[in-house]
Amino acid sequence: MVRAGWARRERMTGMQPHPNVQAVQRALDDAGARDGSGDASAVRLLPEAVHTAAAAAGALGVDVGAIANSLVFDADDAPLLVLTSGAHRVDTAGLAATLGVTHLRRATPDFVKRHTGQVIGGVAPVGHPGPLRTLVDTALAGYDEIWAAGGVPQAVFPTTYAELLRITGGAPTEVA
Repeated sequence: MVRAGWARRERMTGMQPHPNVQAVQRALDDAGARDGSGDASAVRLLPEAVHTAAAAAGALGVDVGAIANSLVFDADDAPLLVLTSGAHRVDTAGLAATLGVTHLRRATPDFVKRHTGQVIGGVAPVGHPGPLRTLVDTALAGYDEIWAAGGVPQAVFPTTYAELLRITGGAPTEVA
């Protein structure tokens, strides 16, 4: 389990995981989150940062579609978190029409940080300062195990589509 690894690393280096990683792990623990094999979902630290779905898929040895990109949008000045498969892009015009919003645009880095407490490239589906309206791409349902960001660009955690819906309170949505 990652926490044991963190404790061992802390003793050896005096370092603790980033506070965002701790917040994500706490949210996973509090929700009783499970990975694809039914074990407790745990944040894992990769040797290097992975800022894109393709980089994450390569580092993990999985299909890029199994990466849940956490994209934050400004939807008429309100934050919207869209968890989309790394295999495609969000159709913002179609999604705006579905949601009934006038403007749906990718959020600025400041907007993302203000609403998630995390930076672009490491935004997790959970562990934010407050609840976010969340949509979960139905394309992710095609994977037994999904990987999501863990609060910083080098942290990830495994989960499933059903768990992602449950732990985020997200709505299943076609987003592409």
